[in-house]
Amino acid sequence: MRDVIRRMERAARPPLHSLSPEAARAAYAAGAGVLEIAKPALARVQELRVPARDGHPMPARLYAPAPASEGPLPALLYLHGGGFTIGSIETHDVLCRELARQAGCMVVSLDYRLAPEHRFPTASNDAWDALQWLAANAAALGADRARLAVGGDSAGGTLAAVNALLARDAGLALALQLLIYPGTTAHQDTDSHRRFAHGMVLEAHSIDWFFGNYVRSPEDREDWRFAPLNAPDLEGVAPAFVCLAECDPLVDEGVAYADLLRAAGVPVDLEIYRGVTHEFIKMGRAIPEARQAHADCARALRLAFDMEN
Repeated sequence: MRDVIRRMERAARPPLHSLSPEAARAAYAAGAGVLEIAKPALARVQELRVPARDGHPMPARLYAPAPASEGPLPALLYLHGGGFTIGSIETHDVLCRELARQAGCMVVSLDYRLAPEHRFPTASNDAWDALQWLAANAAALGADRARLAVGGDSAGGTLAAVNALLARDAGLALALQLLIYPGTTAHQDTDSHRRFAHGMVLEAHSIDWFFGNYVRSPEDREDWRFAPLNAPDLEGVAPAFVCLAECDPLVDEGVAYADLLRAAGVPVDLEIYRGVTHEFIKMGRAIPEARQAHADCARALRLAFDMEN
């Protein structure tokens, strides 16, 4: 991990928060695959369009390790990270492929709308619209509606946690919420935000920039759809697999959310990967812990989908 950070420093690229949103998206996309594992081949990769509540057609990509003719597969709706401002289907293509390959399930990756063009709660609404659409169209896609999960990393982990709460309230049963270093707190004031504010891939200035792009007003931060730790009741939400990085500003709020879920009686499996930073799960070519996390997330999905002997 130190070597990766040194290489990033030597590259001397401008920090994302110093760029326009468009330039930051391009810069993130250009570097997204540099440390990834080789792209896994899959039996089925299909481009989709998912309608949002206002009619906007959201791009999505379906990944499946087997052709549709082999019968319905359990399905994961995946929501990419990027501070609600950057990231896309393309930046998380390899990760979604690997989850589909190792878990033996379908993955549907969503391009929800980004800030600042689309501020809070658009991303949350888009994610929930996509999960409802996936449930309604499961049979046509070759998915098993009785075995659905939601997951994501960073901002996508926030959206996944929110989706799990909305699904509970709507009576939509989920097998798992897969939360990879999710953001869960209203204000970035935990000890880990202070401890890892600089030099650990995700910097405090970038976090401020992301959320400045996303929220409309300070009041938005108190909404549980921005900060799931503010949810009034977590009882009855889907079981969770929470995957955290030790050297990450978000690690404390991830632990706090796992603790709150457990206190509400929700089954939680928590893994903190030692010595790694935010974004590590997309660094499998350089970081062994990333490959371990791929395997652990896939196993959590297989167990939740009742695919393990």
